Amino acid sequence: MNVLLVPGLGNSGPDHWLSHWERALPAPRADLGDWDDPYPQDWIANLDAAIAVAGPDVVLVAHSLGCATVVRWANGGARPVRAALLVAPADVDSEAHVPPPARRFAPMPMERLPFAATVVASTNDPYADIDRSEAFARAWGARLVNLGPLGHINADSALGSWPKGRALLQELVRRA
Repeated sequence: MNVLLVPGLGNSGPDHWLSHWERALPAPRADLGDWDDPYPQDWIANLDAAIAVAGPDVVLVAHSLGCATVVRWANGGARPVRAALLVAPADVDSEAHVPPPARRFAPMPMERLPFAATVVASTNDPYADIDRSEAFARAWGARLVNLGPLGHINADSALGSWPKGRALLQELVRRA
């Protein structure tokens, strides 16, 4: 499986499930640029370059602000990709949920994605209300998977290599 990992703010540390996947799959991590002071135009251009290298059969696996990057990239006449697993999309439209650097990615595009997608959300994510995650999934034409109270589905969620997430990725690839 051809997977490209798309982290969010901070670039997902060593205990994050995305870092476990990078080592286990193995899958490359897109280098989006400045991980702590991001600008959408830079992250989108760098994502496009990484996808060009990965090829049209790539499956994107994004977390948090990486999800907003993927969705914004897809709305710009993007290259073809096979699918996207969008985990814990940060609500970039909400000052109450995201820090100022993430607000640069507002407004969140609400158009249907041109590829198969699954949104994975949590009921107690500090960066997006579950209702907002459900609205993202509907707008993007994506399947929604509600994991219950798992926070931001990051290292603090203590998921390790997150086998359930790997199963969701496999399921997405089968239906793409």
